[in-house]
Amino acid sequence: MRGVSELSGSLPDDVAALQALVCSMAAERDAARAERDRIAEQNEKLRHLLQQLQRAQFGRRSEKLDPDQLQLALEDLEQAVARSSAEAETRDPGLRTARTRRRVETRPSLPAHLPRVEVVIEPDSKTCPCCQGALHVIGEDRAERLDVIPAQYRVIITRRPRFACRACADAMVQAAAPARLIQGGLPTETMVAHVLVSKYAWHLPLYRQAQMLASQGIEIDRSTLACWVGHAAAELAPLAQRLREILLGSAKVAVDETPAPVLDPGRGRTKTGYFWAIARDDRPWGGADPPAVVYRYAPGRGAVHGLDLLAGYSGIVQCDGYAAYKQLADAQRGTGAVTLAFCWAHLRRRFYDIAKAGDAPIASEALQRIAALYAIEDKIRGHHPQARHAVRQAESSPLVHALKNWLEAQLARLSAKSVLAGAIRYGLNHWTGLVRYLEDGRIEMDTNAVERAMRPIALSRKNALFAGHDQGAANWACIASLIETCKLNGVDPQAWLADTLVKLVNLWPAARLDELMPWAAVPAAA
Repeated sequence: MRGVSELSGSLPDDVAALQALVCSMAAERDAARAERDRIAEQNEKLRHLLQQLQRAQFGRRSEKLDPDQLQLALEDLEQAVARSSAEAETRDPGLRTARTRRRVETRPSLPAHLPRVEVVIEPDSKTCPCCQGALHVIGEDRAERLDVIPAQYRVIITRRPRFACRACADAMVQAAAPARLIQGGLPTETMVAHVLVSKYAWHLPLYRQAQMLASQGIEIDRSTLACWVGHAAAELAPLAQRLREILLGSAKVAVDETPAPVLDPGRGRTKTGYFWAIARDDRPWGGADPPAVVYRYAPGRGAVHGLDLLAGYSGIVQCDGYAAYKQLADAQRGTGAVTLAFCWAHLRRRFYDIAKAGDAPIASEALQRIAALYAIEDKIRGHHPQARHAVRQAESSPLVHALKNWLEAQLARLSAKSVLAGAIRYGLNHWTGLVRYLEDGRIEMDTNAVERAMRPIALSRKNALFAGHDQGAANWACIASLIETCKLNGVDPQAWLADTLVKLVNLWPAARLDELMPWAAVPAAA
């Protein structure tokens, strides 16, 4: 907006001109105030989000933001910013033109495998406005936009004509009925796959799916959908069992467990079961085996369930310091069958909880020392085991040994009952397993691979609150194992499940189950 000094020497003498100038300046003032208010509102939202992020990182445990809540906050902020930008473009055509040009220049290209539908928009008239002659094409502007066809349900009508011979009274021929997952039932295998993926991949409980179907006039009860899921779980169980056998044949796996509330009808409340997981992800060291995860439900967290989970396994087990895994190693002590590698992230978390509470120089220094080890890992991620081992021996090993000496020195100065002393003792008591990654380039510093695999279970648990039955939780584990393995391998779980269910109901040979594994399918982006 123009200042008074700028106008003082050029004010018009005409009253009408002065009034016009005042109106113009008032309009500029109002526009500036509106822009100021918009920016202030946007800054307030940014300040609010920053406070949430600070609480998520430094606040008390009760104040920490759930990652999904943080995503929702980010979505709301981005929507608010986008709305403000759209309103600004409406007021300023020049700004709209500049932003349109920038969007065209920076937007990503759409995948080549998507079908293209061309729409040609031609002028109303192809006659020259000057000489009335016919116009011809000299070029074109081409733009691609992403479109979607909403989910469309359809009815498949299967007709099997019967044929008879006019000369032979008893001769009649008819094609055999195709095998179905649910004999006499409504759904195709593709429909069942859709229900499974909606429930276990995208976390939509069956009652919500029933409501979505009803909105399109399809009345299917939740109990009917549950019946479909049960039939599918029965067909897929051998495949999930074979997936577990394949993982137990791996040289290295990561294991973890998470609570799973299950309805206990006899007591009228829920009981605490557990999902146990075995994960394999050899991509950080360039391994050839495809990533995979297998879940198993157990009614408790006792060591017996951990021993059963890894029964017969021989190799490296990456885990936290839970006693069940130590019993597994003790049970096979002397055979060398199982080698435990402990998780640095769990040790770091103990120091972090102390450091965030306030002035804690020892915990803060421990975090800095561990961060230096992770910085080395960032440099060698994706390299071959031999290269990783060489770098670790040259760079990480001196830091690790110095850290141990430093921890022992700090422990001698602290009260034995302090929380910090407890964190240090945890590290020293698990030191052999913590430093095992220095000896083998295939071992990671932490169990993040299996902890990431637990996130989908937590999301489904949040939406469903609890499993209705032990067998329902077992079905959940079975189907989630296959769906999450699809996602790890870049395979569309919907297409894979539909194809696999068709093959299974048509009596696919048990000896060829390996050919049905998710990584044997064509990835979605291929």
